[in-house]
Amino acid sequence: MEFDVITIFPQFFDSLFSFGILKRAQERGIIKINTHDLRNYTRDKRKSVDDRPYGGGGGMVFRPTPLARAIESIKNEDLKSVVILTTPQGEVFSDRIAKEVSEFEQIIIICGRYEGIDERIREKYVDREISIGDYVLSGGEYAASVVIDAISRFVTGVLGNKYSAYHDSFNESLLEHPQYTRPYVFRGKRAPRVLLSGNHKAIKKWKRLESLKRTLSRKPYLIDRSNLTFEEIKQLEMLIDKAPPRTKVYVALVHYPVYNKTFKKITTAFTNLDVHDMSRVCKTYGVKGFYLVQPVYEQQKLVEAVLNHWIKGPGSSFNPTRTDALRLVSIKSSIEEAIDQIEKQEGLKPKLVVTDARHRNSMIGYQELREKIQKGTEPYLILFGTGWGIVKEVLESADYVLKPIVGYTNYNHLPVRGAAAIVLDRLLSI
Repeated sequence: MEFDVITIFPQFFDSLFSFGILKRAQERGIIKINTHDLRNYTRDKRKSVDDRPYGGGGGMVFRPTPLARAIESIKNEDLKSVVILTTPQGEVFSDRIAKEVSEFEQIIIICGRYEGIDERIREKYVDREISIGDYVLSGGEYAASVVIDAISRFVTGVLGNKYSAYHDSFNESLLEHPQYTRPYVFRGKRAPRVLLSGNHKAIKKWKRLESLKRTLSRKPYLIDRSNLTFEEIKQLEMLIDKAPPRTKVYVALVHYPVYNKTFKKITTAFTNLDVHDMSRVCKTYGVKGFYLVQPVYEQQKLVEAVLNHWIKGPGSSFNPTRTDALRLVSIKSSIEEAIDQIEKQEGLKPKLVVTDARHRNSMIGYQELREKIQKGTEPYLILFGTGWGIVKEVLESADYVLKPIVGYTNYNHLPVRGAAAIVLDRLLSI
């Protein structure tokens, strides 16, 4: 395999690939890493490679002519080649992408810098745009070195053990199992006995289970990409049952204060379907409590009658799983009552998150809120409104207002139980 790197700082790579696995792979002729100084493809005395962007703005842009000359000169028509641009705008690099790209014989990498490259180069020459993360680097050389290293591991002969790349973390989208070596006992802690048993089947099973455990606890979203057997799915279900709750999330369905169609503050009526469906959603995603905020006494008694039927009455034996979900439900006269109860249970006042179908300033996105919930120790109370949404005063008092759920149409009239399912899946699913 041949790597050809187009850069204005070829010396950047001098030491990076002069030791270790990649040095040995080059010495054995398995891979070849060439650097090409973009300035050598200019024709002016100053060897200028960049210019001011049309339309104004800060920074400089790589000019198209030197880049085109470089690519056309370097590209070997006899090889299966691909042209990659390193850019923050590209698809996020992964083990899957590294494996895909390793099938090519020549990989040309353009190291982006400044404000980027002329768009016409993207359109005519670039096959794939790659980012190594959602952050900005001084230049694409850093990203190029990561890409070269990761791809090389899938080239036959680069690693001493031909299976190593396929046993590393992220293979099949699971994190690697824990590793142990001599001594057997280190400062009072023993290595797992099964690893010394000589029973290869038991060892393989242990490693796979530990990979599942580690992925579930550290990066549960990776499980969705993995191809699990039915037995492994059952193991995963047992792990989930044994795992302590990862989050302290509560949900409230607010019947007051909310708006009607003319934006008058009103109280809405309880609906049987919302309570049943939302409680089941809350139970599925590990929500610790589901509050119905309803100040009208007659409505409270109606809800109590429904809950009693399913929790204490005939419904408990008819549908036990629904009973389990409805046990999460508590009736409160106000949002403040729900907040007070959570504070008593958790010892901390919950962060208040309000959902709304309308756009407004300073809203929080799903990934950012998910990270706060997963990493923090604070409880969260997520409010879902009925009617035409929760009133402005509550939105303004909240810690966070979650961005609306948006599809590829302008239609935006989800039922509250549908919105709750989508929101909780985005924030709490594995």
